[in-house]
Amino acid sequence: MFYHIFYPLRDVISGLNLFRYITFRAAGAAVAALLISFLIGPHIVKLLRRKQIGEEIRDDGPATHKAKFGTPTMGGLIVLGAVIIPTLLFARLDNAYVHLALGAFVWMGLIGFMDDYLKAVKRKKKGLVAKYKWAGQISLGIIVGIILLTFPEKLSSNFAGHLTETTMPFFKNVFFPFGILYIPVIIIVISGTSNGVNLTDGLDGLAIGVVGIASAAMAGMCYVTGHLNFSSYLNIIYLDGAGELTIFCAAMLGASLGFLWFNAYPAEVFMGDTGSLSLGGALGMMAILIKKELFLIVIGGVFVMEALSVIIQRYYFKYTKRKYGEGRRVFRMAPIHHHYELLGWAEPKVVVRFWILEILLVLIVLGMFKVR
Repeated sequence: MFYHIFYPLRDVISGLNLFRYITFRAAGAAVAALLISFLIGPHIVKLLRRKQIGEEIRDDGPATHKAKFGTPTMGGLIVLGAVIIPTLLFARLDNAYVHLALGAFVWMGLIGFMDDYLKAVKRKKKGLVAKYKWAGQISLGIIVGIILLTFPEKLSSNFAGHLTETTMPFFKNVFFPFGILYIPVIIIVISGTSNGVNLTDGLDGLAIGVVGIASAAMAGMCYVTGHLNFSSYLNIIYLDGAGELTIFCAAMLGASLGFLWFNAYPAEVFMGDTGSLSLGGALGMMAILIKKELFLIVIGGVFVMEALSVIIQRYYFKYTKRKYGEGRRVFRMAPIHHHYELLGWAEPKVVVRFWILEILLVLIVLGMFKVR
């Protein structure tokens, strides 16, 4: 909005030329998201507490988590407001990349909100039935896929030229074609990332901290992808207009830092599925729009690790129960962050070490951009 209001006045007030630059608007979006979090956060926490919208603690979880019972949940509403408002203020509203990113973010946020509402307000322990949650995620993937296949030129001519392809790490000007599997890949990326973040959201500050780090990395990737000189230097696909996604990612970073203020140990509020599904879906959407799906595996390595730990635990338990008559476990508890808790690590130590791991993964991705 600010771009459309102020940039046309640059000949009258020269300083307004700043709104031309993505870096300036991205910084503004990050700061605005942080301030909005600080502004609306206390009110939302008080409202959730007054309405007694609290977290239910799983019976088989670590004993230390019993003290978290009743902590307000559905705090993802803070994240939604802190991402949507700055994006609308600082991004170009005529940019198709921004439309798709916001659309996916809101869609997944609504699915998460319905799940949280059923669990925390209606007291339905399972929340939104799994098949309906999957239906929402799959539907989003199908809709996004159809839009991209039908109107690729609305994004950019280069996007249309590499429509079903993705950037290959370590190789110059080599692109992997998904072909007829493009829509299934979109579904897997969006649903996988959103569920990965959801599984990671089990310790105070863990998921939101990892998302913030990943958002910063994704902002850099969006910026160089939408910059002709940088993309040429790095031998990656140049996508005209994709740089506007930097502003959306910067808003996610600011919102993550703002929410972390309330979610740091000991947490005053949990973001619930409202926040985890929307943030995860947005990260997956970013990777799809800038054609860095394979890079997302590394950037989201913590989420991949968390999801794999659940899959391995579940299927190994079923296999051993069928074979030996008694289920056995690989981890003391899944997702894997609980495994380390049960090994005796303090919750803040687990969280900080996972943050460090995520920073390492981001550095590896940055290296992958240059080593080609």
